[in-house]
Amino acid sequence: MIRERDGQTCHAATLLDHLRSELQTGYPDIEETTLSLVQVAEAAWLRQLSAWILYGRVPSSGQHDFFVVRNDEDEQGYSINASLVPAFVTPQTARSVLFVGASIDRLRSRRASDWGGLRFDNLSHEIQQLTSLSFPLKSVTLARAVTSIRMTLSRTTLQKLLPMSKVFELLHLLRGFFLLGRGEFAMALTQQADEKVRSRWKRTDGLAYEKRDGLNTVVVKEGEVSATLARTMAFVGNMQGEHAEEDEGLELARDLLRLTMSKSKASAKKKSSSDAGSHICDTLVQTPFSNLLFSVPAVLTMAIPEPLDLFLSESDLQVYTMINSYLLSVRRAHLRLTDLWKITSLRRQHPAPPRAPHCCTRSGAAHTRTLRNRWAARSATMRSPWTTCSSAIFFLAETEAYLQVEVVEGLWEDFRQWLAGEDSQQTLRGSRHGMSLGTTANVTETSRDLAPPLDSASGTAKESVAPPQSTHHDPQSLAIAHRRYLKMLTRRLLLTRSSFTAPLYDLLVHLDHLVALIHRLHGIWASMDLEEDEGVVDAFSNLAAEERDVRSSLRDVERKIKPGVQEAIAALRSLSMDSSFLAEMEGDREDSHDNEKDTLDGPHERSHGQPGGGSGSGGISAVDNDNNNDEGMMIYDDTQYRPKRIGGIDRLLMKLDFGVWFKTSTATYDEEDL
Repeated sequence: MIRERDGQTCHAATLLDHLRSELQTGYPDIEETTLSLVQVAEAAWLRQLSAWILYGRVPSSGQHDFFVVRNDEDEQGYSINASLVPAFVTPQTARSVLFVGASIDRLRSRRASDWGGLRFDNLSHEIQQLTSLSFPLKSVTLARAVTSIRMTLSRTTLQKLLPMSKVFELLHLLRGFFLLGRGEFAMALTQQADEKVRSRWKRTDGLAYEKRDGLNTVVVKEGEVSATLARTMAFVGNMQGEHAEEDEGLELARDLLRLTMSKSKASAKKKSSSDAGSHICDTLVQTPFSNLLFSVPAVLTMAIPEPLDLFLSESDLQVYTMINSYLLSVRRAHLRLTDLWKITSLRRQHPAPPRAPHCCTRSGAAHTRTLRNRWAARSATMRSPWTTCSSAIFFLAETEAYLQVEVVEGLWEDFRQWLAGEDSQQTLRGSRHGMSLGTTANVTETSRDLAPPLDSASGTAKESVAPPQSTHHDPQSLAIAHRRYLKMLTRRLLLTRSSFTAPLYDLLVHLDHLVALIHRLHGIWASMDLEEDEGVVDAFSNLAAEERDVRSSLRDVERKIKPGVQEAIAALRSLSMDSSFLAEMEGDREDSHDNEKDTLDGPHERSHGQPGGGSGSGGISAVDNDNNNDEGMMIYDDTQYRPKRIGGIDRLLMKLDFGVWFKTSTATYDEEDL
């Protein structure tokens, strides 16, 4: 009957939903007959479920009707076919079933020696949970049984494989190297990358013209990118000193971190994932910040060790990679601009008279006047670039301080406290919705005061890697909390808003061009001094013409930087008045909770709001989950992670007041004698 009505094959989920809908016809005889059929059908379906959730095996009988299917393209090896999920199975319950079965299958696929001889023979508690269910099945009781089995598996087996000490160790690595918690790593990586690019250009200058092969001689290769990370790690290790304690985090980073050239989307397509991390990647902007480090796409990635892949997926790592490229680009531009002040001869030069007795002669005095007039003219030429650099440094410094201190450090400290089971911030979380900006600032300062002291040798926090013994989070709860943390982090970093990242990227490109032109102008002036003072002449170069070209290009870049900064600030002001953006920021916790609880993505998604989901048969549809708190009370209790609210972008805008520099007319550049 169903096959003829729908025009498709009748699956177990469709049959179960149809039988449960017949319980509400109002005829006692039909209800009694249907109830017996429902009991038989649900008992058969429950046997399929027990084979998967207890032993990690897809049921051999009726495997085409079970909603968990093998999928080699998925990270877990299995995925959920939403069209085969009965209406009484909520999306959160279906994901818990997938996680438990996939975890058991992964453990069984490993050799016993790899996991310390773990045993799976004592399943009496799990079997009792399933056999105690009454028919027709109710969403709440089924969810509680699945949650109980998941927690039992976590306490008895997964806790031995995935202790919280390993979780903390990995998260500290991600915080230190991907989120730039270790400032020396970002500084060393930027320096090593710049040296590699400069060496490439010097090597090209030494080649004969006929041997030059376009850009192939200057583009950095894959092996050179990997070698750059190795030199960076060695540099960071040398900074700690000989008598410093061994840095286990740095040694772990040496083994796991990889700096590679990212490929195109078509060739670099990895296994898909049905978790929330893949949805976070879809919401991030595609601004190519990864192009700025080597002028070719290069990203920092990591090999996820087992069994840490139980809670950290490849999609989560991809989010970290994009955040790292974003933060590193801002830090790199800031460092390159501040390094210009280290060129003393370019910043400040006042030639002294020659030694006696030449200082008293007319030729000596004339030579001194010539040198001073030369450097006075050059100082006048550099006055405008120095002003532009100073203003750009102020913008980058304030922006980076907001991103690193307000957003990254604030959210990380809150997430770390939740992992460690610290309750000092619980009272503050309850009043977050009513916080003002001043109150939020106080909370941020309080969190900063609670942060552990820094190690003088390594610059890392002296935190206890292992949380208190009473703290326990199962891997699925860790994964959900971690993805909420990443979701909040990407939103607060404005990585979901191309209206800000696009002008910021253009500004960073112009700043790179400005720094390169200033270095080039300094080299030209050094060559001109050798030619005029020492008689060293290069017959193959026209230094005067090159100087004019560089100064003209420098003026053009300055004209682009000032509007670029203004455009970035205007984008921030526009976001601060955007109602949709503010609503997104205010509804972070609720959105993350609802999206992970009430939606189930799949290639064949169907509606759960069928007649069989009525209260009379004990079913709860996905549409009704918002109004039903029973399952939420069981699965999402007060111990769940809820990201705290932090200061908005208004705090950044209050600091970005450039004053006179922005009021200056762009015609100023035309009036200057360059």
